[in-house]
Amino acid sequence: MAEKNRSADSASPAKSLFLGNILEDTIFPFPKIGEEERETLKMVVESIDKFMSGKEQTYREYDNKGEQPQDYLTSIAELGLFGLIIPEEYGGLGLSNSGYARIIQQTSRYDASTSLTIGAHSSIGMKALLLFGTEAQKAKYLPKLSSGEMIAAFCLTEPGSGSDAASIKTNAIKNSDGSWTLNGEKIWITNGGTAGFYTVFARTGSDHGKLTAFIVERSWTGVSNGPKEDKMGIRASCTTSVAFSNVKVPAECVLGGEGNGFKVAMSVLNNGRTGLGGGCIGGMKRCIALAARQAKERKQFGKSIAEFGLIKEKIARMTVNCFSAEAVVAMVGHLIDSGHEDYSVEAAISKVYATECLWNTAHEALQIAGGNGFMKEFPYEMIVRDSRINMIFEGTNEILRLYIALSGMKDAGEHLKDVAKKIGGIFNDPIKGFGVLSQYATKRLTQLTPLGRDKIESVDQSLRPDAIVYEQYTTELAKAVEVILRRHGKNVVEKQFAMKRIADVVIDLFVGLCLLSRVNSLLKERGAEKCKFELSMLRIYTQAAKRRVNQTLRRVDINEDEEMKALSDFIVEGGGFPWDTI
Repeated sequence: MAEKNRSADSASPAKSLFLGNILEDTIFPFPKIGEEERETLKMVVESIDKFMSGKEQTYREYDNKGEQPQDYLTSIAELGLFGLIIPEEYGGLGLSNSGYARIIQQTSRYDASTSLTIGAHSSIGMKALLLFGTEAQKAKYLPKLSSGEMIAAFCLTEPGSGSDAASIKTNAIKNSDGSWTLNGEKIWITNGGTAGFYTVFARTGSDHGKLTAFIVERSWTGVSNGPKEDKMGIRASCTTSVAFSNVKVPAECVLGGEGNGFKVAMSVLNNGRTGLGGGCIGGMKRCIALAARQAKERKQFGKSIAEFGLIKEKIARMTVNCFSAEAVVAMVGHLIDSGHEDYSVEAAISKVYATECLWNTAHEALQIAGGNGFMKEFPYEMIVRDSRINMIFEGTNEILRLYIALSGMKDAGEHLKDVAKKIGGIFNDPIKGFGVLSQYATKRLTQLTPLGRDKIESVDQSLRPDAIVYEQYTTELAKAVEVILRRHGKNVVEKQFAMKRIADVVIDLFVGLCLLSRVNSLLKERGAEKCKFELSMLRIYTQAAKRRVNQTLRRVDINEDEEMKALSDFIVEGGGFPWDTI
């Protein structure tokens, strides 16, 4: 039977899959937002709809100009959208992660740049203050951040570092009075030009010393920002560089303790991923509505294109993508809200999956629109431009796939005793291009055995065919993980093709289990007759995932990896594509 009786905060359901275990009690039943918060959300959603609907042309003008005017930011603040996750005692709404994601979903149905301004403020800009701030720090800043008097920004990325948090060069030198002198530059900072509150990460001690997180105010001498970046998408949101020249930072403005910057940064990024996921869901719902209307109204060959099979397939896939992404984002929000200690892999999965689902959905919506989709007078091209950044920021999807795979491999390696010595401590090193790995669960999971597999007992009997797929391939995943660890030992960290395959399988399985849980709960509430399309979406996803996983696991042994690497090296060395037909 699937593993039960684990405390709510002890183990990661996604990392357990690497060992062939399905943590049923964590995934089932599907989580719900509490009734009191639900009523609050309904009121906020209604206010957002009233404020943002009918402004499509306004948002296009903001996009063309590349800015949101101050009066618009003031209106956002007056709606309370800068205080969504700030506790009520500091003037905020005190929403849960799940509730917050639902609000960002709503704003994203209208304008991605608005969601980014709010999200960069809440998800990352001030999140370190919420998670690690002292009572004095919170009392000083949270009321201003809640009211919008101060907007927040997260200052981590630097020139040349990209996602590689380990290569940060901004430094802070401790003074004799306990204060710090901060020097350096950060780039691509969302809200960089409008923020009054910066969470800044700097080296303390030496060029190779540990990172420390600091609160920095715009008003302090030596703080400045560069011009707004001219971006492909999310153009109206304010993205700038931020420079610090001999900025004196008071001793009481250290966040999370000296030398704990990596922990703070990774905790913020993991904890804030529900906002990004919620935004992607809102974008997908808008795309689906546009595509449905376009398919119904557009006539070709004497009939509506909604009658054509290939258009039906596109709309069905878009819908399954949105429904499944919503399931995984809700599950991650629940893990965070319920005090689960280890959710970093699940958060990374939700980011990768939701952002790629949105990208595919935006692509298909534009395709259904045909030539109109390519014209700026229609919303599709702006949606596509706005959607592209999601697979890059807050950790590129390539880096997060490595993170997903290596995080689970670490736990699995600890249980394969005969290879544990070869693996040693390599998984505690930074992933190149990302930084350090997060803390992992300390309790060991059940040792994988080659006989039998976990059986999910919570599902309705009618869902057993779907459950069997996830049971079977969870066991197959664990076998593949063991093969890879035995084959590569400590070199596994360099085997990125293999890591991507494992990550893709884990994503498919975890998303599928979240979807299974969601449909199972709906089935129990409503009955089969009222869940016809939910059941269809589960079956569509499960069968597609089964095909993908089966093919991916086969490629662990049979692949063209070496040919791919050799070809890439040849092209890079030669500086381009050397073939021609003349």
